[in-house]
Amino acid sequence: MNLETTTILLFAVATAVALVARALKMPYTVALVLAGIALGAGRILPAPHLTKDLLYAVFLPGLIFEAAYHLGARQLEQNKRLILGLAFPGVLLAVAVTTGLLALTPFGPVSSLTGALVFAALISATDPIAVVGLFKSVGAPRRLGVIVEGESLVNDGTSVVVYTLALLFATGGELSLLQASFDFVKVVGLGIFVGAALGFAISKASERIDDPLVEITLTTIAAYGSFVAAEELHVSGIIATVTAGVVCGSFGAPRGMSPSTRLAVEAFWEYVAFALNSIVFLLIGLEVTLGSLFADWKPIVATYLIVLLARAVVVFGASAALRRTSERIPWSWGLVMTWGGLRGALSMVLALALPAGFPERSPIVSTTFGVVILSIIVNGLTTAPLLRKLGLCDDPPEQLGATAK
Repeated sequence: MNLETTTILLFAVATAVALVARALKMPYTVALVLAGIALGAGRILPAPHLTKDLLYAVFLPGLIFEAAYHLGARQLEQNKRLILGLAFPGVLLAVAVTTGLLALTPFGPVSSLTGALVFAALISATDPIAVVGLFKSVGAPRRLGVIVEGESLVNDGTSVVVYTLALLFATGGELSLLQASFDFVKVVGLGIFVGAALGFAISKASERIDDPLVEITLTTIAAYGSFVAAEELHVSGIIATVTAGVVCGSFGAPRGMSPSTRLAVEAFWEYVAFALNSIVFLLIGLEVTLGSLFADWKPIVATYLIVLLARAVVVFGASAALRRTSERIPWSWGLVMTWGGLRGALSMVLALALPAGFPERSPIVSTTFGVVILSIIVNGLTTAPLLRKLGLCDDPPEQLGATAK
């Protein structure tokens, strides 16, 4: 089956799943993963593998830009200490806690400390797409959604940098703590610079143009161009795209776009997010081999619990550190943020990107897939009931678009 036919079939399946998920009042992304698992188990639909090149070239830039574009600089500014605390020292703490617990558990997927470090780094990125969609569909507090989404946008970039450094260390590369810290700051800092530079350039160009189609094209260049430019310079493409999205959404759109153009741009990116999410979550399900997951259920369950515990340490630690500031959050929010720290495609792709000769690669890949699937299905299906139990939702009428983002 050629790529064109496969793509059409994937969209057809996504459309059917969207309608079924809406009728069952089920999170759309969770339904997509289940559909992908079913199709993969029956070998009904051949599909491209979810590789790092595919994720980086097609999915990540568009999804990250769309989320950052709609978040807004003011919302991030109001929660900057909590978001940055979770996304930078929080990721490092999560990696440290996960590494230590994996080294201690007899049921872990790895036996070496270096293997545990690499695994902890690749599993540390949260992917709350399903949860943020639920927040919108049930009327959860807007600030809670901003914190969860803002953190995930930044911690994706942080996790990739930490993973790269951990892998270099594990494969015998020379890496001192000072050098690792310098590399981290350089990769993140230059990523911000690249994204800000391109975002401002696109925003200034938009001020001189009043053509919705051209301005949509300019935002597309900002999304994918910032990612590609940063990766070519060996800095964080994810951080660059987040920065470009915030600049274009908070600076470029209000200053340089007419009201009709802003509506057109927002509608375009809303559809792009829907389409990319539809395909990527189907591909996640299609990557899963149920037989290997059942065979490795002990390390998968043990690791899932460890990852959840590490998430709780990070969230409640950050909450405690800010309890006397304006950014303090209720304990109930901390519980939702812990339970809503789903893992997704990025962790799976980083696991698959491990070198073929990397020790314990096979159990790391299998366990990563298992933890991702468990978090999407178990946490994704139970987050809405948790929000209702804690009195954090208003239950407005559901919309398909809201459940797809």
